[in-house]
Amino acid sequence: MRLGLLGGTFDPPHVGHLQIAEEARRKLCLDRIVFIPAGLPWVKASMKVSPAQQRLEMIRLATAGKSYYSVSDLEVRRPGPSYTWQTLQELKAQYPGDELYFILGWDNLTSLPSWHHPDRIIQAACLVAAPRVGSTRPDLHELDARVPGIAARTVILTEPEIDVSATAIRQLVRLGQPVSHLVPPPVAGYISANGMYRD
Repeated sequence: MRLGLLGGTFDPPHVGHLQIAEEARRKLCLDRIVFIPAGLPWVKASMKVSPAQQRLEMIRLATAGKSYYSVSDLEVRRPGPSYTWQTLQELKAQYPGDELYFILGWDNLTSLPSWHHPDRIIQAACLVAAPRVGSTRPDLHELDARVPGIAARTVILTEPEIDVSATAIRQLVRLGQPVSHLVPPPVAGYISANGMYRD
């Protein structure tokens, strides 16, 4: 089985996340996409992040009704910071024999050499990099010089070019503006019902 893995803070999950998942699934003929909300994202340690259980519930709502989508609470259950290399090791043990494809943005791929154990990340999974507005296409030759072997383990997608950010969505909610065009309807309802992002 070919499994796509899409991690993130998902604060909140938005239509861009789903568009990226669909494009990766289509282009790489993936059998399933597993969404993995971060428990305690180490790269956002200095930022305020919504409680993990709320983010987990929102991504469950966002992906409901699609048989080829599932949600893993692996990082939410794990104590301490969430590190991608640890998650991939656990998932390889959980899905022995399956091909893993870790989906991330162009910007995250460019910064991957500074992540914890990038060599273990590319050993565990192929990388699938999706564009974002304002991000430059990664230079695989330059990345390969810093993380040997990464170029052969990376697929660069050229669409969809996502112009949606969770930061902007939180700001719109804070200002009392509608976000129903940016998040799935069940997520918009959850945000409203729970008074999220108001302060």
